[in-house]
Amino acid sequence: MRKGILLAGAAYTIWGLFPLYFKALHSVPSLEILLSRMLWSLLFLVIVLSLRRQWDWLAIVRRQPKLIASFAVSALLLSANWFIYIWAVNDGRVIDASLGYFMTPLVNILIGSILLKERLRLGQWVAISFAAFGVAWMTFQTGHLPWIGLSLAGTFGTYGLLRKTAALGALEGLSLETAIFFPFAFGYLTWLTMHGQNALITSGTDIKVLLALSGPITAIPLLMFAAGARRIPMTTLGLLQYIAPFVQLMLGVWIFNETLDAHRLIGFVAIWVALIVYSGEGLWVNFKQVKISQ
Repeated sequence: MRKGILLAGAAYTIWGLFPLYFKALHSVPSLEILLSRMLWSLLFLVIVLSLRRQWDWLAIVRRQPKLIASFAVSALLLSANWFIYIWAVNDGRVIDASLGYFMTPLVNILIGSILLKERLRLGQWVAISFAAFGVAWMTFQTGHLPWIGLSLAGTFGTYGLLRKTAALGALEGLSLETAIFFPFAFGYLTWLTMHGQNALITSGTDIKVLLALSGPITAIPLLMFAAGARRIPMTTLGLLQYIAPFVQLMLGVWIFNETLDAHRLIGFVAIWVALIVYSGEGLWVNFKQVKISQ
């Protein structure tokens, strides 16, 4: 269990540090970073799958053609999430991006209630109410919805739902998703190359190396997470997930000097209270179930 906590915690910490990586690529357009990330991720994943001789899942894909359509949707959601996140970081909105991942567990509750017809417990309703207040407060103070956070939470929450019910594991699923977008990514980057605009060709060595590293940087924490998740309870995993947005928030405030004024802080506090209620209620329900089973 200790190893599982270390692996999952390290994965969430790496995800929290992603703004440092994307900030270093601020000279490259967000769409180009996204497509390069897909291509290098696919290449790295193919190497990993080959080393592990883990190709049996392709037979499942051949037997179930509808699986490709399902993963095409999840690939679209993942791409949208990645693009919004990359753009937000390079536009100086790391704090707004962190809000999205603080809100994701609460959005998951709503998705489960609306799409899966799951019945919400009182504690979950309380958590959602605090979160709704936080969003409403930020909207009132800024004059517009915190669309970056809501978009990140919505796309990642829906993506999580699709992957939760998918027939493939984390490694195989991401491989299929990046493969589905390979023709578009390769075609667009080829077009940029023909017009002398591909950063992988025109930029300095540092940018080229950083773009090439997008593959392992994407896949390695995913593999660490998958290995850690198998060793620890879901309640522990649920608490560890707050590491990533917390690290992002700290980077936004302390490293990138983004403004977190009192008005925005009130909205964040409301979201944090919602998460405390949500986590506490989940731990209590789990504790009661364990007691009953004993």
